Amino acid sequence: MATLSTSAWVLHELGLAAGFGGPLFGRLALHQAVKDIHSEAERGKVLADAWQRYNLVNAISLGTAAATWFIGRTVISGRSIDEETRNLVRLKDFLLGATLATSLVNMVSGREMSEQAPGRAVPIRDGDTPSPRTPAKAAGLQQLLNVMGPLNIALTAGVIGVTTVLAMKSGRSTKWSFISRLLP
Repeated sequence: MATLSTSAWVLHELGLAAGFGGPLFGRLALHQAVKDIHSEAERGKVLADAWQRYNLVNAISLGTAAATWFIGRTVISGRSIDEETRNLVRLKDFLLGATLATSLVNMVSGREMSEQAPGRAVPIRDGDTPSPRTPAKAAGLQQLLNVMGPLNIALTAGVIGVTTVLAMKSGRSTKWSFISRLLP
């Protein structure tokens, strides 16, 4: 396989890994760990700062995964794949688009939530639970994030799963083996 195609594939996989791993860590570990911080406002500030830092990584990672996928899709004709594979490609298109959309909603909602208190110190019980002192708008945004965050993780996992199935199918395809030799 050519260097450019291999590099794009590696960047695609790394982008998906970072887009899955970071939010999964945040939801399962970070959100619960902030309970050890005694101040509810400090908990909110720590979470806001951590997510704001990771949002750049997440945007670059998923943007790279999407760019490599959609650019690669424009280079290769659909005539080289069977109907089952074509359906998997369409499913990946949908899942990747939904992953990007939920990521954007999460980034914007998280930023807006953090702006509901001075110094981005929105009081929270833990990463998933508002406290009685959480401003109403921030509490509503937290509820949105509690739905969109896990949905984003599930969608990204779906993209990774479909990517794996497509890679396995391509490894068994003699037609694809021939075509991939012609890629840059």
